[in-house]
Amino acid sequence: MQNSIATEDTSFFGHPKGLAALFFTELWERFSYYGMRALLVLYMTAETVGANPGMGLGVAEATAIYGLYTFFVYILSLPGGWVADNLWGQRKAVFIGGIIIALGHFSMAIPSDATFFAGLALIVVGTGLLKPNVSTVVGDLYPEGGARRDAGFSIFYMGINIGGFAGPLLCGWLAETHWHFGFGLAGIGMVLGLIFFKWGESWMGTAGEFVTEDAPETVAKRSRSFYAIASVFAAGIITLGSLIGTGAVNLEITSIAANLGVVAVLITLGYFAYVTFFGGHNGEEKKRLGVIFWLFILAALFWSGFEQAGSSMNLFARELTDLSLGTFDVPPSWLQSVNSFFIILLAPLFGILWTTLDRMHANPPIPVKFAMGLLGLALGFFVLSWGSANASATNQVGMSWLVVTYFFHTCGELCLSPVGLSSMTKLAPKNRVGQMMGIWFVAAALGNLIAGLLAGTLESAAPTALFGQVAMFVGGAGLVALLASPFVQKLMGDVK
Repeated sequence: MQNSIATEDTSFFGHPKGLAALFFTELWERFSYYGMRALLVLYMTAETVGANPGMGLGVAEATAIYGLYTFFVYILSLPGGWVADNLWGQRKAVFIGGIIIALGHFSMAIPSDATFFAGLALIVVGTGLLKPNVSTVVGDLYPEGGARRDAGFSIFYMGINIGGFAGPLLCGWLAETHWHFGFGLAGIGMVLGLIFFKWGESWMGTAGEFVTEDAPETVAKRSRSFYAIASVFAAGIITLGSLIGTGAVNLEITSIAANLGVVAVLITLGYFAYVTFFGGHNGEEKKRLGVIFWLFILAALFWSGFEQAGSSMNLFARELTDLSLGTFDVPPSWLQSVNSFFIILLAPLFGILWTTLDRMHANPPIPVKFAMGLLGLALGFFVLSWGSANASATNQVGMSWLVVTYFFHTCGELCLSPVGLSSMTKLAPKNRVGQMMGIWFVAAALGNLIAGLLAGTLESAAPTALFGQVAMFVGGAGLVALLASPFVQKLMGDVK
């Protein structure tokens, strides 16, 4: 059964009124996510003394925690989608996820290491429920599909970036007085998102409601199994956290992150080998699975560089960047808003560019756009490597170096990210579309984890070395992707 909504109920810029509720829900959820993320590494590495003390962690440990946090945010989107599809429906998953996120932020607003890590865990779980499902509800508002649905997602995407722009500014401003005020404001933002969601839920019709053809007893049995597994998992996490907190267990965070990355890579390789050779697919489908694997690698490489924004680039802003504007000192977290600002500014221009090139039969194919994304990212890191070459605590560089870097990174993001999910749906075999969508989240998760580990090298290496190495590696991958694009396009067949 397909969810629907009354098509005449269109009073939000010519779109279903339910889109307004989802627009503001996601705006405030992203406000909370990016507002907290902008503070995370800065707080963990801040000294434990002074008027606004932090946690006093080393750079390698803090960025490894950051990498693990963002890794699990994306990975838990997979079970979050399963829960919505099989137990709750998307709307219930979004609302419960939002509540858990808000509790996580409020937990972090309490000054204590235990509540800090408990808050991170809650935000991971809540985001895993909310993130994949709120977009699904948006799609359900448009059962007819077509260009109007694409336009609706464009409006929705704008809400994401407005939230991503405002969060670091407001949470960062409060955190200058007290870190935990910033974390608390992120929680208030999520509560506002929940209020908007419930306020406009009646406008969504049946979009996002739980629909199943399974018997009630089957759903009930599935639900009991889920809650049992979730309870055991939660108990295990609480027990492990308690043992670590009391010193009974001593775990090396960087080693955990590195080993987790290896496990994720091995599982992904095994999965692709299985579906390619034992999945029962024909020759054409196997070629397209090969393309998906190639795009997966490129996407993971892209996010491993792009997500330096919240870690190494955030630390560079605090330690080596002159943040003064006249008599006002810009909080380093404010620079985390630059990417969202450029997205809001440039996304419509890129949309016009692609449609214009398409009319001229010159629109770059998907593999070329992925290569362009990597090359844009590399160019940004070359700029930052150049700017940081002679930077020191007594010879800080201007903010323009980071702003220009974020400009090139945003251009790369607009080349790669919007076509990523679309390419997964176009290339995936019909019985594996959901799985291939999950693969895209795994690529983002792996990239975030690698980003955190790479940022940890700032503890022993100069920023110019880190940024230069990332630039060369990502740039080399971009050139390989560009050279390989004709062959990859041939494997794709008639997929455009």
